[in-house]
Amino acid sequence: MPPWPEPVTLTGTHARLEPLSAAHAPGLVEAARDGELWQLWYTAVPSPDGMAAEIERRLGLQAKGSMLPFTVWDAEGRIAGMTTYMNIDAANRRVEIGSTWYARRVQRTPLNTECKLMLLRHAFESLDCIAVEFRTHRLNTQSRRAIERLGAQLDGMLRSHQRMADGTLRDTAVYSITAAEWPTIKTHLAWQLARPR
Repeated sequence: MPPWPEPVTLTGTHARLEPLSAAHAPGLVEAARDGELWQLWYTAVPSPDGMAAEIERRLGLQAKGSMLPFTVWDAEGRIAGMTTYMNIDAANRRVEIGSTWYARRVQRTPLNTECKLMLLRHAFESLDCIAVEFRTHRLNTQSRRAIERLGAQLDGMLRSHQRMADGTLRDTAVYSITAAEWPTIKTHLAWQLARPR
């Protein structure tokens, strides 16, 4: 049986998602340095020194069938960050879109919306998913607002769900989009991308 989901390249106007490769490390280091994202306490962005280990970790999870990691490229052909399908449940046709981070220069641009549109379209229209999840720290208000702008619904809060690197406990906000909701969400995201900026 081939892996589910199989590696794929997804291409849009503002972004391109390619299967993660160790060869992408220099560009990912440069992207993480833009904004010193690893210093944000409420999320886990690899530091420049930890980038190779993070790539290896994600590719290891891909080999086990629990993650499909992508490198995010911007419209100029520069590496802008990472995203993944994770917590893959092939039997129930569910994935989570997560472990996402972007260089500061592409934050608050159409890139994130288009990445989510491409990943959701592939999940629902090619992989026949029944639902797609999003999870984030309860206190990561920027991430929560971005997830809610997609049209995802809050399923609930996993309290004291994970221990953070600094020893604090993370409450995880869990959101989802179901297959029945996808046609409306798709129209909404396409409208967001078409609006003048």
